[in-house]
Amino acid sequence: MTKSAPIGLVGIGLMGEVLAGRLIAAGFSVLGYDIDPAKGERLVKMGGKAGSLAEVATCDRVILAVFSTDQVEDVTQNSLVPPAGKKIVLCTSTCDPDRIAALEAKVAPQGIRFLETPVSGTSEQVRQGDGVGLIGGDPKTADDVKLVLDALFPRRYHIGKAGDGGRAKLAVNLILGLNRMALAEGLTFAERMGLDAKAFLAVAQGSASQSQVMGIKGPKMLARDFAPEGRVKQTLKDVHMMLDQAATLGQELPMLRVHCDVLESCVRAGEAERDNSIIVEEIRRRRRPMP
Repeated sequence: MTKSAPIGLVGIGLMGEVLAGRLIAAGFSVLGYDIDPAKGERLVKMGGKAGSLAEVATCDRVILAVFSTDQVEDVTQNSLVPPAGKKIVLCTSTCDPDRIAALEAKVAPQGIRFLETPVSGTSEQVRQGDGVGLIGGDPKTADDVKLVLDALFPRRYHIGKAGDGGRAKLAVNLILGLNRMALAEGLTFAERMGLDAKAFLAVAQGSASQSQVMGIKGPKMLARDFAPEGRVKQTLKDVHMMLDQAATLGQELPMLRVHCDVLESCVRAGEAERDNSIIVEEIRRRRRPMP
C-alpha cells in the first residue's frame, strides 16, 4: 500500500484532527467523516477532504478516532463490512480490550484486517510526534501499513495480539492519571503552605519526584489554562474501563477510585469538556474548615 490511495478517517475530534494533520504533512491524502460538519470543514482547511461515512468506507485503509468501544463496533461492523474487500482498519480509540479482541476475530472472515493502534500522549504530544503508539494485532498487518504508522507514531511498540494494545493503554493511563493527581495535590499543598507555586514546580521538576506530567500539565494547572488536550470526559471513560477490567480480575485499585471520584466531581461542576488538568481545581475546592 502506498501514499497515493486516500486514507479514510472516521472521527475528526481533538485527536482525529491531529492524526489527519500528521498524515497530510507526510504526504498522504485524507478523506474524513464526522457527525459534526464543522469538523469536516476544518479538515478541508488543513488540506484534507470531507465526505460521507459511505465514501470513507470505500478507502482500503481506514482510521477510527471515535469516542467509545460501542462506536468502534458499530462503524466496523455496520459501515465498513459490506464493501470490505481487504480493508485494513486502524483503531486509535481507547477501547475495552476484550471486546476489541472479539471484534477483530468477528470481522476477519469478512475481509477486514483490524489493527489496534491506541496512542499514549496528549493531542499536542501526538501533534509534535511525541505520542507513543501501542500496537495490537497481526504483525504482518502492521507491516503493511508501516508508512501510515511511521507518520502517526514515530515511536511505537507492538505489544501483542488484538486487545493487548488497549490493555497496555489502560495500564499506562492509570499511572498517568495518578501522576496528574499527585501533581495537583502537591501544587495545591505547596500553595496552601505559602510557597510560590511556579517556583515550587521548578523545584519539583529538579527533584526525585520529577515526571513528564509536570512539564505538560504543571503550567496548565498554574495558569488555569484548561483548553483541552485530553478531556475530562474521555479520561473518566477510560477510568471506568480500568475499574471494569479490575473487577473481572478481582483486583482492587484504591488510588484509581479516588481519581474516579475527583473526575466525577469535575463533571458535576460542568468541566467535562475541559482538559483533565482541571482536577487541580477540584483539589482546590476540597477544603476543610480551619480548627
